[in-house]
Amino acid sequence: MMRTDRKIAVTLAATVLAGAAGAGFAQASPATGRSAAPSACRPANHTAKITDAPSSAGHRHYRVTLTAPRGYEPCELAGSPTDVRFSDHGSDSGVTAGRYGSQKIAVTFGPGHPVHFDIQVPNTGRVAPADEASFTLQAPGGQIPGTSFAEGGFTVATGTLIGPVQSGA
Repeated sequence: MMRTDRKIAVTLAATVLAGAAGAGFAQASPATGRSAAPSACRPANHTAKITDAPSSAGHRHYRVTLTAPRGYEPCELAGSPTDVRFSDHGSDSGVTAGRYGSQKIAVTFGPGHPVHFDIQVPNTGRVAPADEASFTLQAPGGQIPGTSFAEGGFTVATGTLIGPVQSGA
């Protein structure tokens, strides 16, 4: 009986060691050749801040800058964010936004590669205060799942437009 227990223990130990060695090899050489890090484009993996930008004739501009911390995989974004909503202290402004500019140009976003887009607000009409924008990012092949949020003081009005994502802060 003792001999059988020893054989089982040796076989079990060999199996565990072989499995651990194989697991270490697979982790060191992923089949895709890419990092296993999560994408910076996912809403939970980046931050966004709204700041004043230089005005133009007839418009106020606000810049929404997205940054991703280390540890996330770079990704591609293209065009203007969609499903944009503006709120002030949790209350929806009721303002819907259109978009402008090229929707086809792809930019790389990730750690060390911030991106930004423009909120263009007409100077005419009734403005509403806002302190948050929610939006859905776009990739060259379609929407990035989930809703991103940006915070900062700004105003919106009927006719507000969202520009395409561009490289840089």
